[in-house]
Amino acid sequence: MAHNHIHIDPALPLARQADKGHNRWHPDIAPAVRIASGSTVEMETLDGLDGQITARTTAADLAGIEMGRIHPLTGPVHVEGAQPGDLLAVRIEQVLPASRGFTMILPGFGFLRDLFTTPFLVHWEMADGFARSEQLPGVRIAGAPFMGVMGVAPSHELLQRIVAREAELAGRGGMVLPPDAVGAVPAAEGIASRAIRTIAPHETGGNFDIKQLTAGATLYLPVQVPGALFSVGDAHFAQGDGESCGTAVETSATFVARFEVLKGEAARRGQRDPSYALPGHAHHGAAGVHGAHGVTPSKGCYATTGMSLRADGRAESEDITLAARNALVNMIDYIADAYSFTREQAYCLASVAVDLRISQVVDVPNMTVSAVLPLDVFDR
Repeated sequence: MAHNHIHIDPALPLARQADKGHNRWHPDIAPAVRIASGSTVEMETLDGLDGQITARTTAADLAGIEMGRIHPLTGPVHVEGAQPGDLLAVRIEQVLPASRGFTMILPGFGFLRDLFTTPFLVHWEMADGFARSEQLPGVRIAGAPFMGVMGVAPSHELLQRIVAREAELAGRGGMVLPPDAVGAVPAAEGIASRAIRTIAPHETGGNFDIKQLTAGATLYLPVQVPGALFSVGDAHFAQGDGESCGTAVETSATFVARFEVLKGEAARRGQRDPSYALPGHAHHGAAGVHGAHGVTPSKGCYATTGMSLRADGRAESEDITLAARNALVNMIDYIADAYSFTREQAYCLASVAVDLRISQVVDVPNMTVSAVLPLDVFDR
C-alpha cells in the first residue's frame, strides 16, 4: 500500500511548522495527511518539550520551560473510511530515536513531587543501543524506543465532557491542567482556548506512556470522529513502568506505522478505552515458553487499559486503584467476547494469568494501568 511521509524540521519549534502538527487535542485541527486504510505513514517528531532542552541546558534553566509548548505532536493523519464506532489499528513498524536525550526533575511535577522540589537534569548520549550520561556515571540504559503519546481526536461531545468533568475535579482539589491558549498550536482562537491539553490521557489515547508499545506492537484506538485523526509524539528511548519522575529518556524520533480501520469493532465490542497487542518477544522479555516438547514460540499478549475515571463519567485525581479496576474490567469484557467465556470464567482466568502493570503515574489526573494477558494460555 501507499507510503506517506510527514517531515519535521528538528531545528524549528512546532509553532514555526504548524501545518505538520499540534500540541492540543481538538476535532477541528486540519489533517497533515490523508491516507487510505492499509497505508503506511512515516512521521518525524520533535521531542516532548519542543526542543527547549539542548546540550547546553542546565538544571537552573528549567525554571524557564514554557509548559504550554509541551508535547508537539505530528499529525493528524486522516484515515479514509474511519467512522465513530470503528477501531483504528495502528501497527507500529519502526521507532527510530535520535542520538541525544534528557531526563529531568521539574518541581511541581512527577509522582513524588512533594519530596523532590529541586530541579535536576540528566543529559543522555545514545549509541550502540544504549544510553549513557555523565550525570549518572557507570550506568547504561538499554534502548527500547516507543512513543509516549499516540491518540485520535475527541468528538466535540467528548471534548465538552472531558473539559466539564476535569473542571469539576479541579473544584474538588484534583490535579488538573485545564484548556489554556498560551503556547497552543494551532493558535486559532476557536481551537486554542477550548482544546484539551496533552498531559493527561483519555478515552482517545494520548499521553499514556506505555513502554511496551515498541516496534511490532499494535495499538487499538476507538474512533471518535470521521477520519480518526491520529497524531503521535513524545518519543522515549527507554522508560521504567510508571515514568516516576515525569520524564523518561526523552528524545525525538521517526515513527513508522501502518493504519487499518476495523469497521464497527469498537461498537460491537463496547470498547471505550485503548487496547494493544504485543508480539511474542514482548512479554517478560522472553522469546518463547517452555512446553512439554521444549521451547515453542510465544503467541504474544493482548492488553487492555484503564484510567482514573468512574463508570458514571466522574473523574478522580491520580487514583491508581480505579485505573487498575478499569483495566481489569476491560480485560474481562475482552476475554468474554473473544473466547466466548462467561464473565465468571473470564474473571477467574484473569486472576491466574493476567498481569496488572502500572504504565504511568504522572500524567495527571489520569493514571494508566495495563492488564496484560499472555495468549499462550489458550490451546486453540
